[in-house]
Amino acid sequence: MDGATTRATEAPADLAYRVALHRVHRLGAVRFGLLDRAFPSMEEAWRAPAGALIAAGLDERTTREVVRARDETDPDTETERLAQAGVTALAVADPRYPSRLREIDDAPPLLYVKGAWTDVDEWSVAVVGTRRATAYGRMAAQEFSRGLAANGITVVSGLARGVDTVSHRAALDAGGRTAAVLANGLDTVYPPENRRLAEEIAERGAVLSDYPLGTKPRADFFPRRNRILSGVSLGTLVVEGDHDSGAMITAKFAMEQNREVFAVPGSIFSPQSKGPFALIKDGATPVANVEGILEALNLSVAGKQLDFGRAAPPESEDERTLMAALSREPQHIDAVVRRSGLAAATVSGTLALLELKGLVRDVGGMQFVRVREDEAGYVSAEPEARAAATIEKAL
Repeated sequence: MDGATTRATEAPADLAYRVALHRVHRLGAVRFGLLDRAFPSMEEAWRAPAGALIAAGLDERTTREVVRARDETDPDTETERLAQAGVTALAVADPRYPSRLREIDDAPPLLYVKGAWTDVDEWSVAVVGTRRATAYGRMAAQEFSRGLAANGITVVSGLARGVDTVSHRAALDAGGRTAAVLANGLDTVYPPENRRLAEEIAERGAVLSDYPLGTKPRADFFPRRNRILSGVSLGTLVVEGDHDSGAMITAKFAMEQNREVFAVPGSIFSPQSKGPFALIKDGATPVANVEGILEALNLSVAGKQLDFGRAAPPESEDERTLMAALSREPQHIDAVVRRSGLAAATVSGTLALLELKGLVRDVGGMQFVRVREDEAGYVSAEPEARAAATIEKAL
């Protein structure tokens, strides 16, 4: 039996040497495979003379870096750093390593995890999109992520501003699980304003990276990490993004990995809809609600459905007046005041009550929309029929 495919569990000492070797930048999946095949253990690979490393298949430059790393890195210290940071390192052969990620080309030789990736998370969908999300994109990300989480599906995203942040938050607020994939070491959170969100995700899901501790985010790291977003997931949903966005890179990886790709159609006038429309043209599945994803992935009876309950109906005349004035299109509170004919103070207080009942949502910038819970089928929070029809017309 040989290498990474045969070591069912990695001995702690061997893992320490694997973690130390992973600090050599040039040692990726292919070169780790060479070492696995040439040496009985990573400890022997770590201690091997330069000639043996070259004989194993490493080039001279990589060999020099390995030899230099031995003078600068202590395996025991590396594992202590991981423990202090609350991070677990998973080798490819570890049974806790995400099974779908293990299947892809260039699977990370080591995956760092804060929190826990569980068997439940094998039922996961990546939800990705632009950092410059429109109000429509934020609403769509929220609806889909909430619906997926309600049906026991783990929402995977990249912790970036915009769609990623909305998706993680929606899954957590729904009581579901979510996983964030970072492009840096797990002792750094980027963007920094998402530090608390990352802590919540680690508490109720997993934060993942294939970069060692101490690695700072760099622009060229983000496209590469996207292969993990799609790699751990059954499918990838692109909410918004232009042709060159990171979301499109994730979708490309998903296609190469033979995973399902879904796209949310948007306005033909929005630059952020160019990516989804291009994906649909190339064969991605257009979706207007969470059912489309669940049915395409045969997840109709996936994990347990979470009980959201039903939104309480409007009770007072002021509440009914405001519900009639609102729609699924964002409206500024000043416009709501004008349309309803109510006093500004009455509108502000009543909107707060309607939010508590789950009938209205503040989408940011004092913009409000109506919300309606769907009554049938999946536990979901998708747009009402009129909004869904608008999306269908855009296909």
